[in-house]
Amino acid sequence: MQLTVLGGCGAWPTAAQACSGYVFEQDGFRLLIDPGYATLPRLLDHRSVDEIDAVLVSHGHPDHCADLNPLLRARALSDDPPPALPVFAPHGALDAVLALDRPGMLADAYRLHEFQPGDTFDVGPFSTSTWLLPHFVPNAGIRLGTPEAVVAYTGDTGPSRDVPRLAAGVDLLLSEATYVHEVPTEDAPYLLTARLTGQYAEQAGVARLMLTHLWPGTDPSAAQEAAAEAFAGPISIASPGVVADLG
Repeated sequence: MQLTVLGGCGAWPTAAQACSGYVFEQDGFRLLIDPGYATLPRLLDHRSVDEIDAVLVSHGHPDHCADLNPLLRARALSDDPPPALPVFAPHGALDAVLALDRPGMLADAYRLHEFQPGDTFDVGPFSTSTWLLPHFVPNAGIRLGTPEAVVAYTGDTGPSRDVPRLAAGVDLLLSEATYVHEVPTEDAPYLLTARLTGQYAEQAGVARLMLTHLWPGTDPSAAQEAAAEAFAGPISIASPGVVADLG
């Protein structure tokens, strides 16, 4: 299994960093998880739009799904449109982004498969388990597996005993770490710190930790140092162009 990071910025993109976007590849099948703001240009650095075989969305915030619209437009409006793209998302999560164009314009470009966080299903060669994790809107933590490797991705989440359960023994935990040491009080139930993420990684016994969804302007080294207070394994930052071979 191979991971290519398209972006990992929380809330909005910066000049140097797209929002959440990750391509997982196994046996030639390419799964795009969370096509957030500004991820399509980063995808085009590596692949054409018709080389994506499926999309999986953790939740409906636009920094995790907004670039589904230009991705579908690029496929639908090409001279030789590829087959309809399977798109997996929690119920209702994509209503807003799929309504951006006139009714029917993109209808042939995708096939929507809605699920409830907690469901399990296969996406190509990937076995997929989902967990309902706390956020402002329903959010699916994702455990993605192949015979080679297992990855856990939190989407956006607040503190939860289910995070180390989701990530138990995985080869990589890709975890939101919006803040370094402390989340503002009003957001504390819905977002994580890098320090708590490190604690969860240690509890789960993961092999590697990758921090993502850092608030714009956050010093990545400060986030890594905070996570390392509890987790002794390798820690990296989700940055555009990072490629990780897993397994």
